Amino acid sequence: MLYALCFSASAQQPAKVPRVGFLAATSYSANAARVEAFLYGLRDLGYVEGKNIIIEWRYAEGKAGRLSELTSELVRLKVDVIVSAGPAVTHLVKEATVTIPIVMGFDNDPVGSGFVASLARPGGNMTGLSSLSPEISGKRLELLKEIVPSLSRVVVLGTSIQPGNAQMLKETELAAGAFGLQLQYLDVQGPKDIELVFRAASNGRAHAILVLSSPVLFSKRKQVSDLAAKNRLPAIYPQTEWIEDGGLMTYGASIPDLFRRAATYVDKILKGAKPADLPVEQPTKFEFVINLKTAKQIGLSIPQSVLYRADKVIK
Repeated sequence: MLYALCFSASAQQPAKVPRVGFLAATSYSANAARVEAFLYGLRDLGYVEGKNIIIEWRYAEGKAGRLSELTSELVRLKVDVIVSAGPAVTHLVKEATVTIPIVMGFDNDPVGSGFVASLARPGGNMTGLSSLSPEISGKRLELLKEIVPSLSRVVVLGTSIQPGNAQMLKETELAAGAFGLQLQYLDVQGPKDIELVFRAASNGRAHAILVLSSPVLFSKRKQVSDLAAKNRLPAIYPQTEWIEDGGLMTYGASIPDLFRRAATYVDKILKGAKPADLPVEQPTKFEFVINLKTAKQIGLSIPQSVLYRADKVIK
């Protein structure tokens, strides 16, 4: 009888609800589309936040010190998986734990940044999605050249401490050589640098701007887009969120789609798969978006041949 009671009590023990950490370098508002895509991916797999999965949301609001604190906090909580919402986060999380599985929501160049051994065999405790940013940099320059045929001088904005920045810049320089373009790289370490780099771009008589993937620039994309328009500089950006804040043109992998797919990695890991055995996947959805409102504002006429190729045109 006692055995039966014990068996009955143990049989009624509720299943452990998995706990997932989601860590971003910037604010929730800056990551809203990515968060929604990630949740959509989880719902598609049968997960409902608060019922059969708990998500520890952490946003550093663009503060490097805060990002380190939040990383340590998630490691102390011993969450089952950490989803890193960008390269700067991935770098810190990789240094903080070798045991908790890490899923990259996206990374510009996971192999080049030293996060994984190879795309096919990541090794270690990390896997996830690549955005192919270095490879796409040349295409962005080509699009700038198409909309500004007389283009000769381009300012490139990036953040040198961002993992993958060097690779993206290298590929951009190679493409510039092929197109006969002069590049001027201006480093943005923090928000205070944004006004300064635009002043330098103006003084250097830049014809256009190419923005590399950077959490600093991403978190201040409205300011960057406004300054580009104010200086009448055609600019191309790495993510579609820039267009919503007045950016002229964007071409690249759909980052929200990568975050939707990150949910599949979380599901597999929660079911027992090891990150080392899950290949890093590449983008399958690319987006080319043009904002004609901004083009009109800076007095730029976009050729019909370019407009026809756009996935979306904002009028």
